[in-house]
Amino acid sequence: MKRNVLKIHPNDNVIVALTDLSKGQTVELDGQTYTLTEDIAAKHKFATEDFEVGAEIRMYNVLVGKAQSPILKGGSINIFNVKHAVDSFELRENHAEWQAPSLAAFEGKTFNGYHRPDGSVGTANYWLVIPLVFCENRNIEVLREALVDDLGYARTHDYQNQTHDLIALYKAGKTVEEILQADLQAQGEKDSKQKLFPNVDGVKFLLHDGGCGGTRQDAQALCGLLAGYITHPNCAGATVLSLGCQNAQASILQEEIAKRDADFKKPLYILEQQNIGTESDLMALALKQTFVGLIQANQNTRQPAPLSKLCIGLECGGSDGFSGISANPAIGYTSDLLIGLGGSVILAEFPELCGVEQELTDRCLNPEDAKLFSYLVNTYNDRAKAVGSGFDMNPSPGNIKDGLITDAIKSAGAAKKGGTSPVTAVLDYPEPVKKAGLNLLCTPGNDVESTTAEVASGANLVLFTTGLGTPTGNPIAPVVKIATNTKLYEKMSDIIDINTGTIIEGDETIEEAGERILNYAIKVASGEIEVCAVRNGQDDFIPWKRGVSL
Repeated sequence: MKRNVLKIHPNDNVIVALTDLSKGQTVELDGQTYTLTEDIAAKHKFATEDFEVGAEIRMYNVLVGKAQSPILKGGSINIFNVKHAVDSFELRENHAEWQAPSLAAFEGKTFNGYHRPDGSVGTANYWLVIPLVFCENRNIEVLREALVDDLGYARTHDYQNQTHDLIALYKAGKTVEEILQADLQAQGEKDSKQKLFPNVDGVKFLLHDGGCGGTRQDAQALCGLLAGYITHPNCAGATVLSLGCQNAQASILQEEIAKRDADFKKPLYILEQQNIGTESDLMALALKQTFVGLIQANQNTRQPAPLSKLCIGLECGGSDGFSGISANPAIGYTSDLLIGLGGSVILAEFPELCGVEQELTDRCLNPEDAKLFSYLVNTYNDRAKAVGSGFDMNPSPGNIKDGLITDAIKSAGAAKKGGTSPVTAVLDYPEPVKKAGLNLLCTPGNDVESTTAEVASGANLVLFTTGLGTPTGNPIAPVVKIATNTKLYEKMSDIIDINTGTIIEGDETIEEAGERILNYAIKVASGEIEVCAVRNGQDDFIPWKRGVSL
């Protein structure tokens, strides 16, 4: 008989419903019985004891809230009777002793990637076309129209054919009701032409609304982010369009590139419109230089590389009440495996580490990193409070509906993505990863802003968990979408790659799922599997302006 409830940690005083439970139903767990005083939906929680006002609510062995009204044993834990609360944390001597999991199944394994002059290895091979300022976005779009289709990188959708079908129905005199009831066949999408450059995965265009206005710090951060993409192992080279008068000067971009790669050798073409003159002259030069760059990029082919060359970003979006007990701990185990093999991992989303700061500061190998993490977290939260918000306002309506009723509950589950290894470095946005092991990167909780930042810091592959479903992808790094529950995996199969609902159903352990995910990631890194986000052309790119974004 499969389990219907779960206590995450022995010290917790709430229990998670794994299936819908009914009022009056009696459930048993660890020799104790609980009679439910109300309906408990799957993913939500109920009390293991009577709670008075002010009583502490604990999950994952951390404080996640306090009772705002009396709660009976077997009663629902919800937004009406519980308020966000977390323990304070302090800097103290670290206890970062760690034993890596068994690596026998992965020792000697490699992936086939693109080797770069700086020693990094890409999981893909893209050419970038980037505006230094939003004024160049239109010219970037002109380049997209000129390049993508004829080079064989466009994907044709059948939605245009569906529009043709609707037009035919309208011309045939069909009624509105008949049109609405018409069966429009979805054929998906397919490559429109054969690639001219088979070793180049695509040309990607990083449109944004920055580069001028705002603060000088915004311009510096944007240049740092763009430099992270240009120097990224998945990037073969780049064409950059600059207007000329904007805050984000080409010289700043070049300084940021040098910080990341002092001996930068990739082809890089920076064109300044105010120096060149007419649009036609700018476009002709950009097209010629980009085409020559693609010829060079096509000379690189996949070659074997050790798994230590993988840098995996850890992300979650559209989280639910199962995220912290299935997908997140599963990729946490994947993280531990990769770190044991000498690889790098990035854990970001600082608003979603609220309540587990003590554990993470304790895991920092360097006391200076612990201090930096404390400073970044506290400063971020204080700035959010200053504009009438705060980390406690992070959970979205979808999160709350599916069981994540406080930021602390969401955060305690989100932190499981980082596994158990020591923290080797703490990075401020948009700093690059320079050390193997677990890196903490200051980013918003917003999944697109955070994914954008993780890739800029060096993630050449992203593991992305979701309980509600989200199509998020990235222009240059494959984003592996991992469902927390089987219902989602089956319902949104066009955007989800992996299912960890098997853990909830008792068919697989966290460790087994973690190993399965790493094996899948190796195939993705080798170009053997095209993930849904890549297949769908989901090129999400949002720079963070360092304002308050949760």
